[in-house]
Amino acid sequence: MTDLQNEPAPATGPDAHSIQDWTDLGKEMWSYLTGKSAVIDYSFIDMTVEVPRDIGPDAPRAVWKLNGTLRVTTSENPAD
Repeated sequence: MTDLQNEPAPATGPDAHSIQDWTDLGKEMWSYLTGKSAVIDYSFIDMTVEVPRDIGPDAPRAVWKLNGTLRVTTSENPAD
């Protein structure tokens, strides 16, 4: 797979100019879902994520293994 295949699709609509990468997309989704009692479940089966500690192709990486469900719940009340 090339890096281009891992990039999010270009956004359309009034907020399209603010979404440049996955971080921006996550922020926009969180803002949109907050206050709507949204719950998102992500299911992973033997997924490995390598998180670089520094910049560059030879940077040391932390390896995270995910096997199960990650639940993301939005709320306007920090006590929830």
